[in-house]
Amino acid sequence: MHPILQFGTSRFLQAHVDLFVSEALAAGNALGNITIVQTTGSAGSARRVAAFRQADGYPVIVRGCVAGAPFQREQRVTSVANALQADQDWPQVVEAAVAAQVIVSNTGDRGYELNPSDSALLLETWCAPRSFPAKLVVLLHARYLRGAAPVTLMPCELIANNGSVLRDIVLDLARAWHMDGGFIHYLAHTCVWVNSLVDRIVSEALEPVGAVAEPYALWAIEAQPGMVLPCTHPSIVVTERLEPYERRKLLMLNLGHSFLAEQWLRDGRPADETVLQAMADPVLRAALEAVWEEEVLPLFAALGEREMSRAYLAEVRDRFNNPYLAHRLADIAQNHEEKKRRRFVPALQLAAELGLDLQQKRLRAALDGTRLAVKEPA
Repeated sequence: MHPILQFGTSRFLQAHVDLFVSEALAAGNALGNITIVQTTGSAGSARRVAAFRQADGYPVIVRGCVAGAPFQREQRVTSVANALQADQDWPQVVEAAVAAQVIVSNTGDRGYELNPSDSALLLETWCAPRSFPAKLVVLLHARYLRGAAPVTLMPCELIANNGSVLRDIVLDLARAWHMDGGFIHYLAHTCVWVNSLVDRIVSEALEPVGAVAEPYALWAIEAQPGMVLPCTHPSIVVTERLEPYERRKLLMLNLGHSFLAEQWLRDGRPADETVLQAMADPVLRAALEAVWEEEVLPLFAALGEREMSRAYLAEVRDRFNNPYLAHRLADIAQNHEEKKRRRFVPALQLAAELGLDLQQKRLRAALDGTRLAVKEPA
């Protein structure tokens, strides 16, 4: 069995967590290998699982500019030692969960949603629950019954306080299933739920597995007593305060992406247009720069983070202008309305909380009816 269990097979995880662990293993700085769990059952998923099981790993191509110079490198990621399909291999998933020291996940924008078909009856069967939170209830209950050592859970979903949010969902589900008080205490106080932030543009998938990514990468992890890291790596930052990292990424990189996607949808622009092509359009570029300069950067100035925010924005501009990544606006525009709420509304709310007289007219126009959800200060 392997010490790291990963839920999700996305191209992002392949070029981020899995690549980090692979590089760290080569330097002797990782816990060990990874078992991946594929939670969907399509034909494409079956091909991906089979490819992950190949001993020679898979390619990740890193392309971009480093210190102003073109950079390209292809690496073999060899950290994934096993791959399982939840529906077909659930008993093995249970055993892998009991043996793991760290559980990592990236289950998508709707990954924390519950499924009404899941129930406490699953605790008595060898059938995989449908939702990710229910899977965790069953797997952590198996650890609890066997007296396994505390486990560190490190969700990578792009949700603020993702570890705390996931913990509360799992706890609520365990209570709804009327599970015993000892297990509830175990979930709340023995398991280590870690908030973290991931940041890397992974623009293309390679078939059957592999990815194309930019050189920039960050995994910011909020320090928790007793947590176990899957590895140490130059792109991993352990911090006492995760919020500044989250805020910069959300309100500059993520917001910038969704603002370009909004214009792409609104204007019916070419189906295959990329971020790089959008940045080359003077009108689109001017609109995005105005959002950053007039509607976002004043927030960071009011927080006393002017210099850090401008330095991060300079990196974001370089990343948006990366000539080596085909980052399609059509991909960014998936789940667009939900992304707008997550990325634009916090900018309006923060301006209100800080008492700033900002019109933020472009963000409000993009939100349309969603802007009514902004809470003005009392």
